[in-house]
Amino acid sequence: MARSLYEWLWQHEFWLPPGITWEDMQESEDIRYPRPRDLLLSIPFALILVVIRCAFERAIALPLSTKLGVRDKERPKAQPNPVLETFYSMCRKNPEEGELLSLSKQCDLPVRKVERWFRRRRNMDRPSLSKKFCEACWRFTFYIISFFTGLAVLYDKPWLWDHRECWTGYPQQPLQPSLFWYYMLELSFYWSLVFTLPFDVKRKDFKEQVVHHAATIFLISFSYCANYIRIGTLVMVIHDASDCFLEPTKIFNYMKWKKTCDSLFMIFSAVFLISRLVIYPYTVLYNTYYYSMEIFQPFFGYYFVNTLLIILQLLHVFWSCLIIHMVYKFVLQGTMEKDMRSDTEESDKDEERDKTREKEKNGITYFSKATSNGYIQRGGAEPLNSRAHLANGHAKDR
Repeated sequence: MARSLYEWLWQHEFWLPPGITWEDMQESEDIRYPRPRDLLLSIPFALILVVIRCAFERAIALPLSTKLGVRDKERPKAQPNPVLETFYSMCRKNPEEGELLSLSKQCDLPVRKVERWFRRRRNMDRPSLSKKFCEACWRFTFYIISFFTGLAVLYDKPWLWDHRECWTGYPQQPLQPSLFWYYMLELSFYWSLVFTLPFDVKRKDFKEQVVHHAATIFLISFSYCANYIRIGTLVMVIHDASDCFLEPTKIFNYMKWKKTCDSLFMIFSAVFLISRLVIYPYTVLYNTYYYSMEIFQPFFGYYFVNTLLIILQLLHVFWSCLIIHMVYKFVLQGTMEKDMRSDTEESDKDEERDKTREKEKNGITYFSKATSNGYIQRGGAEPLNSRAHLANGHAKDR
């Protein structure tokens, strides 16, 4: 059964244009084509990147955050409570009103204190500022390396300047060593992001990020197997261009360098919108959808790769809407609002009100004690103690 599935999966009709078979893709001493088994190398390379990342964050990024004044906010800890902790872990992190009433009865606590416990418990699970800083530093370092590696690999390639060259001789386009290692670098990085997904900072677009990583891995893998190497390299360079500005924007935001952060954000917004909404559709989508038809007729691989590219474009539109909204706020208010993708920490306004009430309560207690001891003035009269005067050691009313 496994052999039948293998033979069905690797039918040349799925992967190659009409009239081309796997026999036409035989290698020689001088010519090498992409082989699907090469993709297995990306898994150990991804694990190596995870190790490098851990070492980088501990040895470089974390000390750097301390030197640059990135300090974690002190958060009140939720008191141990087995009932509430079980509900938090097994049911939900943000209980509804009816559930709060039920939990308050079980724990014999006021509803307000139960709400405070869940608020503090959620804040405990949120990533610290130093963790966000370290993650941004790592991604910035990789994107810079990857972007300039892509430029170094592609600057002398004809398809970077003439997009029709992506299809010249397709699919019998030899695989150059520089393109192979560039592909392995990018694919290994996205696999490493999948491996660290449970530990990375979770943002509001977490589901979109998962879809993005999956589509990117499928796109890179399929483009390699079907020898869409040339179009794949263009996709990777275009994506890395804007990411090089996104991560330093986050870094300066964590450092509270507002002017630098705002300036970088505007640069990032311009690069992102131009590269993802203008350059990507023309250089990649139009190129793949129309120019490729000058060389071969449509087949399964043609439709599949275009579907993945369109999924990426829909994600580009989603993120562009968020960015445009932030730019709009920036133009109106003169300052950039917080990242709409971030899961911001909940304020303890209720707790502050509780402290105020306690102070007021303490003030009332002090007031009652003062009254009982005769330290309060009534109707503008003199203090009660001043009515007694010691004369020759005896109390005497004035």
